[in-house]
Amino acid sequence: MSNTKKHLLIIRLSAMGDVAILVPVLRVFFKQNKEVKVTILTQQFFAPIFKDFKNVTVYSAETKGKHKGFLGLFKLYKELKKQNFTAIADIHNVLRSNVLKLFFFNKKCIQIDKGRKQKKDLISKKNFVQLKPSYERYADVFRKLGFTLDLSNPDFPDKKQIPNSLKNIFKGDSKVVGIAPFAAHQSKMYPLNKMKIVIEKLSKEFTILLFGGKGDVEHLETLKINNAIYIVAGKLSFSEELNTISNLDCMISMDSGNAHLAAMYGIKVITIWGVTHPFAGFAPFHQPKDYALLADSTTYPKIPTSVYGNKYPEEYLTCAGSIEPEKIITKVKSIL
Repeated sequence: MSNTKKHLLIIRLSAMGDVAILVPVLRVFFKQNKEVKVTILTQQFFAPIFKDFKNVTVYSAETKGKHKGFLGLFKLYKELKKQNFTAIADIHNVLRSNVLKLFFFNKKCIQIDKGRKQKKDLISKKNFVQLKPSYERYADVFRKLGFTLDLSNPDFPDKKQIPNSLKNIFKGDSKVVGIAPFAAHQSKMYPLNKMKIVIEKLSKEFTILLFGGKGDVEHLETLKINNAIYIVAGKLSFSEELNTISNLDCMISMDSGNAHLAAMYGIKVITIWGVTHPFAGFAPFHQPKDYALLADSTTYPKIPTSVYGNKYPEEYLTCAGSIEPEKIITKVKSIL
């Protein structure tokens, strides 16, 4: 595909981590493909993720409002067709995106190969190997559309402006470690009683920022055990939170969105894995393999029990706790 004056529609409606994975891919894409305009169809809340791109427009998909259901998707199509897209990259490949693409029957559309069979074989242990990472699956879509895209030499954005309320935290000599202890499923979380040990010991050497949603604040309060620990959750806009993440020296995250938000800024990300596994391809972008800390496979041989952490035997619920706090602490100190 000739890149001159091309306008590409990229579809990725959710989830936050999967949307964030697109960012480092796009940074390379624009360096290797000049004069391409991009519109990203996603949730409006995710728009700040793309704020660094001058040639990216975020188009809001209101899937719970005016774009709900078949008629809503047809309405969305009528809105989008005015943009005169030259091609469509569907990096979501779900029912909504597939229905929407039916309306664009006269446009070249490439959808992501999610490797569903390979992931099924991974879960069943029929073929327990490292699968293609999500960011390479995204890149494959652009390649099939005719674009050049080589992710082997990525670059990352400069640090963003620190929110005024946090500037004093970053003024000192102490390195700042972000910790995001929550995930969509408890089976992917590190037990909070053990996380409290990690936080307490790390806070003796580093400044700790605790991330999460507004509903997590009450739980985070139990982890704030001294004045070197600060709760970010519920106090910043999403855009301010991203700016803060870009200034971290390290992020500790579950297999969840915060890992990918930090990775898109090139921050060192230590991930803690419960019933899921990096082999499924969801490890954060451009992070060393040894930054992923895994639950004990001898005690929990069925890991990964599912790709997303939504299916697991009851006794696997707290399997991430088989990772000793000292292992996490040692890893953080070794990379800072």
